[in-house]
Amino acid sequence: MKLKLKNKTSPKRASRIKKKLRVRSKISGTTERPRLCIYKSLKYITAQVVDDSTAKTLFSLSSKTLSTKSKANAEAAKELGREFASLAKKNKVEEVVFDRNGFLYHGRIKAFADAAREAGLKF
Repeated sequence: MKLKLKNKTSPKRASRIKKKLRVRSKISGTTERPRLCIYKSLKYITAQVVDDSTAKTLFSLSSKTLSTKSKANAEAAKELGREFASLAKKNKVEEVVFDRNGFLYHGRIKAFADAAREAGLKF
């Protein structure tokens, strides 16, 4: 797949998009193991579970709904990971494939993943 980026795209964003495409070419979610896709912005963290075989988002959760004061730090990511794992259990999702969406597995992404694993989500 050829990647076309506009001239305005920053090199950092272009690098993340290239990494994202590399990761997505190797993983996909099924009905048994849907894909857990995480996105982080400067203000919020968003996670969603996607079934790629039917191209449907099963459920999602954002740090906008958290009660903590800061919604974009590692503590917020840990709380979001715990809540996301409990939401996954309610929706009968035990195992997922983790899609880090081109972000490095470090900091907030790692905090979210570790908290979700501790709460019982398998990936």
